[in-house]
Amino acid sequence: MPPINAEIQVIRKQLNDYAYQYYVLDEPTISDAQYDELYQKLLAIEKAHPDLITPDSPTQRVGDKPLDGFKQIKHEMSMLSLGNVFTEQELKEFDERLTELSGVSPICYAAEPKLDGLAVSITYLEGQLFQAATRGDGSTGEDITANVKTIKAVPLKLRGDNIPHKLEVRGEVIMTRSGFERYNRQAEIKGEKTFANPRNAAAGSLRQLDPCKTARRPLAFYAYSLGVVSEYLKFKTHSQSLDWVKTLGIAVNPLNQIVIGAHGCMQFYQMIGEKRPTLDYDIDGVVYKVDDLALQIKLGFVTKSPRWATAHKFPAEEATTIIENIDVQVGRTGSITPVARLHPVVVGGVTVTNATLHNEDEIRRKDVRIGDTVFVRRAGDVIPEVVKVVLSKRPKGSQQFNMPTHCPACETKLVKLEGEAVLRCPAGLYCDAQRKQAIIHFVSRKALDIDGLGDKLVELMVDEGLIKTPADLFHLKKQDLIQLERMGEKSALNLLQSIEKSKHTSLDKFIYALGIREVGEATALTLATQIKSIKALKTIKAEQLEELPDIGPIVAKRITSFFAEEHNRQVIEQLMQAGITWDEIQTPSAKEQPLIGKTIVLTGSLSQFTRATAKAKLLKLGAKVTSSVSKKTDLVIAGENAGSKLTKAEKLGIEVKDEQWLVDL
Repeated sequence: MPPINAEIQVIRKQLNDYAYQYYVLDEPTISDAQYDELYQKLLAIEKAHPDLITPDSPTQRVGDKPLDGFKQIKHEMSMLSLGNVFTEQELKEFDERLTELSGVSPICYAAEPKLDGLAVSITYLEGQLFQAATRGDGSTGEDITANVKTIKAVPLKLRGDNIPHKLEVRGEVIMTRSGFERYNRQAEIKGEKTFANPRNAAAGSLRQLDPCKTARRPLAFYAYSLGVVSEYLKFKTHSQSLDWVKTLGIAVNPLNQIVIGAHGCMQFYQMIGEKRPTLDYDIDGVVYKVDDLALQIKLGFVTKSPRWATAHKFPAEEATTIIENIDVQVGRTGSITPVARLHPVVVGGVTVTNATLHNEDEIRRKDVRIGDTVFVRRAGDVIPEVVKVVLSKRPKGSQQFNMPTHCPACETKLVKLEGEAVLRCPAGLYCDAQRKQAIIHFVSRKALDIDGLGDKLVELMVDEGLIKTPADLFHLKKQDLIQLERMGEKSALNLLQSIEKSKHTSLDKFIYALGIREVGEATALTLATQIKSIKALKTIKAEQLEELPDIGPIVAKRITSFFAEEHNRQVIEQLMQAGITWDEIQTPSAKEQPLIGKTIVLTGSLSQFTRATAKAKLLKLGAKVTSSVSKKTDLVIAGENAGSKLTKAEKLGIEVKDEQWLVDL
């Protein structure tokens, strides 16, 4: 080995060892200045000998150019969400339920702090960092590999021997409190945007298209589980697997413990609660997982959550402040929401200035008035809300707040539909407040999917008067776009190309893009395959819609009301004239719809479909999908841990298929 190459190998090993001692063992052996000096030495050598640079060098964490956007990555194993318990009684019931199901008592749990960050999946091939993705919807996330590589706590190359060909580690990316405060101070000095809290800072950092910006953010990572592993590993417990992960150079939270039964869980919860104010990162509870891996398999899953784990959330944090004013906001569907403007107060580590009052009935029930001192609560990502009024501090002469009679954005008379508590503006796309959100929905990934047209750009276009309805998007010219801030000629041409490409879509995506209340992807697909044209939808009656699979009276009324509005019909006509097309919906043959006339029920946990996509496939194949098993049911598709529906189907003698049967269709 040439002397220079040997020197590079030595320096890289030293830097990787120092990083391991700092981030994983929490036992730094050199100062930051000494580390930086060694890093700069490596950088200088590699600059002089670029042919010796390797992808796993500590200098290669940051890419050389910003990304155009985030690709979608489908998880090989779903990243499931957790169920919650909030009280000691609920925790005892969780433990008793698992004891009864497993026949094991007492149960050993792996307990860990519940970090308040962003869940990510990191995959290594042959020990080299290959790919990283956000959790997303659990089945599909975004490719954030370039950004995760910038996190020094995440090794580019795993340590040790006997590393599997493929290894997926799951964990939480966070920003420490000290790092967050330091970053915000520097941002203020530079006149740059500051973040509201460490969680938002971590999430925003991982969604930067320029990895160089992410590299400047003080992010950390803690692993909490294994995902896909190519070779069989002889771990008997979850905690053993994390001990092994730590030997690979990946950080695991040092506060993790093994506890016994509900009592041990509660002691851990109380201990972490006491430590919470002194920790350098935000947590919103603790997590308990059955430690025995064989027992985890036996207990299985319910819907999208493991039966063998739960999160024990800390109580929602509250604070008192004064309501300085009350006004209303107009939502995407025209809902009018009263909002309390508060004297700034810190709740759960976040400065809160606004809180929802939900609707007029809630205001009356709580008797909320301007000038009142109120309790405000915030839990996790939930919008802060006014909990109750401190009547003893109410100022003299206070007056009730009255909801407006006309929309504050467009002055249209507000209406309240039968059975609803919410006032609404019926002006739809003609209402300035609804216009932005309606267009943002129209161009979103699941709708027309116009690449490069994000929320901020839509808002800017509306503010600049370039677009008033979705149809205006298809009449934009290059000269319209290049006048916008940060919009160069190349970006403008790319966006125009994306808009042009989006003109050819599918009928179900177009229906979904219209933003009809309560019409999601599955309902849009039903309408497309059953009604087959927009022309027919304009005149269809609610009773006819109710005959379709999974469309009840409320959704049917939403659909007919939407198409009855003249301005909605005008927008659709404008879109047709702008060149929106889709392939004609053909009546499927018996071969294309082998399940025509079949009534099918889905039950249990599916690993290769979400419930919505499985349902959509069955509908496309001609089936009627219902939620309950009866004598009219023709077939039950049972995933893992199917419960009472499967039992009933077997009792009635109904045919049962597994998920693979649906995959193979």
